[in-house]
Amino acid sequence: MKAVNACIAFWSTCAVWLLVAAQPAHAQSVRAETGAVAIGGSVSGSTISIGVPQEKVEELVRERTRSLEELTASQRDNIGLLKEKLDLNERQMRAALAIVGEANVLPERLAQTLVEIAERFKALQAIAIAQAGDDPRITALKTAAKKAVDAGELERADTLLGEAATEQTRARDRLAVNAAATYAQRGAIALIRLRYGEAAKHFADAAALLRPDSAHAEKRIEYLEREADALYRQGNELGDNSALVRAIDREKALLTLRQRDGAPLAWAASQNNLGLVLWTLGDRESSTARLAEAAAAFRAALEETTREREPQQWATTQANLGNVLQALGRRESGTAHLEEAVEAYRVALKEQTRERLPLKWAMTQNNLGVALWRLGERESGTARLEEAAAAFRAALSERTREVVPLDWAATQNNLGNVLQALGERAGGTARLQEAVAAFRAALTELTRERVPLQWATTQHNLGSALKALGDVETGTARFEEAVAAFRAALTERTRERVPLDWAATQNDLGNALARLGEDESSTSRLEEAAAAYRAALTEWTRESAPLDWAGTQTNLGSALAILGRLESGTSRLEEAVAAFRAALTEATRERVPLQWATSTGSQGVALMVLAERTGDARMAQTAASQIDLAIATMHNSGYAPAAKYYAAQLPKARALVERLSKR
Repeated sequence: MKAVNACIAFWSTCAVWLLVAAQPAHAQSVRAETGAVAIGGSVSGSTISIGVPQEKVEELVRERTRSLEELTASQRDNIGLLKEKLDLNERQMRAALAIVGEANVLPERLAQTLVEIAERFKALQAIAIAQAGDDPRITALKTAAKKAVDAGELERADTLLGEAATEQTRARDRLAVNAAATYAQRGAIALIRLRYGEAAKHFADAAALLRPDSAHAEKRIEYLEREADALYRQGNELGDNSALVRAIDREKALLTLRQRDGAPLAWAASQNNLGLVLWTLGDRESSTARLAEAAAAFRAALEETTREREPQQWATTQANLGNVLQALGRRESGTAHLEEAVEAYRVALKEQTRERLPLKWAMTQNNLGVALWRLGERESGTARLEEAAAAFRAALSERTREVVPLDWAATQNNLGNVLQALGERAGGTARLQEAVAAFRAALTELTRERVPLQWATTQHNLGSALKALGDVETGTARFEEAVAAFRAALTERTRERVPLDWAATQNDLGNALARLGEDESSTSRLEEAAAAYRAALTEWTRESAPLDWAGTQTNLGSALAILGRLESGTSRLEEAVAAFRAALTEATRERVPLQWATSTGSQGVALMVLAERTGDARMAQTAASQIDLAIATMHNSGYAPAAKYYAAQLPKARALVERLSKR
């Protein structure tokens, strides 16, 4: 059978990273204990040097169970360098390597996590200090625990402190403060071991020992803050959404304790912390309610954390607000939130300058580029897309492969998305080939073994660019490559793990299969495509992701329309018309003119075929009008390739109108 050369433009998605970096660090209390670091905002995106290259640290983690004598001279030297840089003894250093290995810490977080563990070891140096009211047995237990910490024997240290806590709680009324401090020390040990749930419980137990109306009320609040932080880490790093819900409850309770009038900066820090937890959970949910709450919390924090008072924290909070606004804009049909996100990032860059904070500047440039790209997708012309490309290239001037390889790769991925969008609007293959090159470059660092989900995201985006190249080249080789890339992505982007990302890849897999089915006149490929689109719609619902849902409805309509042209009868064509009609309820001309034009024109083509088979002159007139309107909109929007396809259909539609009108 001769191929039906429909060349319908299928709507697709590309995944990006808001580099905060991979995980936003939770803002700590503005006050730090001895040996700890007080964090006023996110520290992610900074490059932490621990004296040993990342790949060598990964090697030491893999060899953590070997004795020192079994290691190579080079490996022993690297342990020596780490000991010196982190100020740990040999046993503590080996314990730290064992901890990160058992916890499967991501390679890009090894340096930061080891620094945090070292700081927590230092914070435990005061563990053996006798407190007022300690009896000789408790003092002996603490001394033994101190020796265990020095030896890196954290399990024994925790057991000894547990015994000490039991002794102290027997005289709770007299030793409440001392017992609370001991529970907090157990929490500190749990943090070193990356056991965040245990840490949260210990800090909660510490707070519970202190009365809110006592002289130690401030210390109680501090323990509650540390509990909230541990819950956040459990939820953020380990994917535990229930822990995030508990962290939100704790942060809201803390806001009733941190009164704005008495401690405005502490209150603002609590608002910022609440915003981070709400954003983390909200980004995983289909509802936008948590994201809206997060935006409100960041705005509240900015009322006290002003540029004049705390310029760097102000900039960090502005960037956090931009991330939440972008998440809201991604879910909604309009562009207001995306415009606000762009403004928030640009405001943050007034303090996060390249000269002062080069890596934070690059991180915010990357996130600005993502917001501009999303705006450019929804607008006519290419101005926003060119701005986005410039922002990503600016970020890459500091986020180099040598300094921050994974961040470099993530920004290469984002740049590839923009180049693809520009290529699709301009026609030709140059920009699309640049996009493919950018994605392939990203995959040299984003390997499946190292970062499986990021590898899958980039495989998805590579598939999308290959499919776009196939649209403008001859043959089906690019489409076959695209199908392979999408199927590879789905090995990690599963519905159980990342349902919305799974839906995106199902949608774009459907696009590549539909083009293969179209070029080969293969109904089996088209049936596969329709099945992929229907799978995507099980997660991309109208309520949770209206524009994604509308785009997939358009794609489903296009696949059904091609099937309808290959088959006899009208049922497939009628299904296609219904799918386009559904898409147009969300993809309106005012919101997304290019998507609206694609749905309108494609529905017009389906109506033209249906009118020809049914002899309906009025339907033929509607079809011609819709195709004509789609062409005009696409020309006005600068989307020439798709306009050419519909321009080729218009004479057929007009001829059909004339023929049917004479009957």
